[in-house]
Amino acid sequence: MYKPNPIDTSNVELPNEIAELTEYIAKNVHENWALNRINEGWTLGEKRDDKKKTTPCLVPYDELPEFEREYDRVTAMNTLKLIIKLGYKIEKQ
Repeated sequence: MYKPNPIDTSNVELPNEIAELTEYIAKNVHENWALNRINEGWTLGEKRDDKKKTTPCLVPYDELPEFEREYDRVTAMNTLKLIIKLGYKIEKQ
């Protein structure tokens, strides 16, 4: 049975200037997700229905419920922490 084993980034603290990227990345994660869903034939619907390919989340990021935006933020933050944990530096030019 599959047992997920992500790299532990709990000791990584994001500098403020990098933490600000979280919202931009979260929005972009949603935009990519939405584009993929639309390309797969999904449409906006009141509730998620895998057979009909409908979901209430095919809306702009700012219109998502807070818990959905938070899911994307966590993904973004974990990605940024992993980049730093692996020894990379993120610098704004």
